[in-house]
Amino acid sequence: MNRFEEAGENGLHTPVLVVGGSLVGLSTSLFLGRLGVPHVLVEKHAGTSMHPRGRGNNVRTMEIFRVAGVQRRIEEAASVLADNHGILQTPTLVGDAGEWLFKEIDPGGGLARFSPGAWCLCSQNDLEPVLLRSARELGGDLRFSTELMSFEQDSDGVTAKVKSRETGEHTTIRADYLVAADGPRSPIRDALRIGQTGPGDLFHNVSLTFTSRDLAEVVGDRRFIVCYLTDPAADGALLPVDNEEHWVFHAPWHPEHGETLEEFTDERCVEHIRRAVGVPDLDVEITGRAAWHAAERVAERYARGRVFLAGDSAHEMSPTGAFGSNTGIQDAHNLAWKLSAVLAGWAGPGLLESYDAERRPVAEATSARASSRSVEHSHPGYTPEPAAVGQGGPGGRKGGILNVALAYRYPRGAVLGADTAAPVVPEGVRLTGEPGTRAPHMWLTRAGSRISALDLYERSMVLLSSADGTGAWHAAAKDTARQLSVPLDSYRIGGGPEADLVPAGDADWAQVHGVSAEGAVLVRPDGFVAWRSEGPSKDPRTTLRKALIALLDQA
Repeated sequence: MNRFEEAGENGLHTPVLVVGGSLVGLSTSLFLGRLGVPHVLVEKHAGTSMHPRGRGNNVRTMEIFRVAGVQRRIEEAASVLADNHGILQTPTLVGDAGEWLFKEIDPGGGLARFSPGAWCLCSQNDLEPVLLRSARELGGDLRFSTELMSFEQDSDGVTAKVKSRETGEHTTIRADYLVAADGPRSPIRDALRIGQTGPGDLFHNVSLTFTSRDLAEVVGDRRFIVCYLTDPAADGALLPVDNEEHWVFHAPWHPEHGETLEEFTDERCVEHIRRAVGVPDLDVEITGRAAWHAAERVAERYARGRVFLAGDSAHEMSPTGAFGSNTGIQDAHNLAWKLSAVLAGWAGPGLLESYDAERRPVAEATSARASSRSVEHSHPGYTPEPAAVGQGGPGGRKGGILNVALAYRYPRGAVLGADTAAPVVPEGVRLTGEPGTRAPHMWLTRAGSRISALDLYERSMVLLSSADGTGAWHAAAKDTARQLSVPLDSYRIGGGPEADLVPAGDADWAQVHGVSAEGAVLVRPDGFVAWRSEGPSKDPRTTLRKALIALLDQA
């Protein structure tokens, strides 16, 4: 049970109010719960998503879910698609025509150098119940069929009025902060008068769920994530739900030409799928349809006062590459630890300003890359202007997605010593302990257990230093944590008796993190490097204290 301060017969107080109970809102609840932050989540719909969409969870998202303790549950929910890896593009599924845009997500297993995790195909309708269950187990007060009616903010907090759609009862919620995860048409963003930048609408599709017992035989052993079917008269994207009987088909929709949703009758949709697949008498039963709109937009700012935008309320992206949902989940992860730190008093409110400084540039670069990937994959219904193809800076260049998913950086924000001229999304993957980048992965042994270095980062700041040196950084961390009342864990890495962590094999932790054996690395709770000293300091206590005060706005 959350410990709320009762404010009246139908009122309550909570540190954080989350509006929206889809992937990003539920992830926000999960991360806040892991950090012990009481909160309320309201969602106007009666339950989680029923439609199999948003299935691609990238490696960074799975790293986050690993640390949050839900990786195994998600993999169990996703087990039916565990062997689906590639993206196929073909005129029809009959015969051997077509080509694999890629056949394996991680050919050769090279990802293991960078991460303990992997991509995971878990559809939204399967992932959301896992997040909901886990968030509630952590004490989250999650209220479905509950709609935000209005909100006002002042210098001390936000007062929101919500309504139960089941009983009609109104409740006033007083929150210190509000997180708006209320979707692309966010009423909260509109109320805050926050504009958006970007090209806007890109294309429109109708997502059709259907059953077909014979389609699995046509597909054969081609275990794709998605298949782009390119018959000009019946193009679309086919996605397996269980590789056997249940499927999804994205059909192009052109409202800009006056086409209406009512025109997508069962008869038309069945004929379209049959022609796209290449089997005129294929058994097809339409079980559902949902329109969706692909767009490229980013909010002009991610916060106003005590209200923060996250997920689709902050950015819209083309679905190709599943960048949108992953970026939103990572928004929530970035924001959760900062809210926790400020609410607990070990960081000043200025830390929250870094949320916009860090996450908005990532969304701008990532959304450009998502649009470019739609061009590369010839996504059904998308015919971009020639001048738009390949634009958008480093995030928009043709190429792989690992750099976008894992190697994005924060040149500005709650970091010290970052290269402010460096691109937000680099051309390659370089994770060597530079401030503003995700801390390097390496395997370690702690108290006899094998862990990734990434498993160290969640509830506190972490200082890494050598076990083979003087221990000056370790002693400085203990003293500074006490003086500043900051949760700061200090780990000495090496092979000696003083070591808290032992590297696997002959790995050199200092080299991996870009410092000498006398240096130190400070990592944030979200796993990003906040600061590092490449060598020794004459006064490590003062050096570390100044760094923490600046990073956490303790001045």
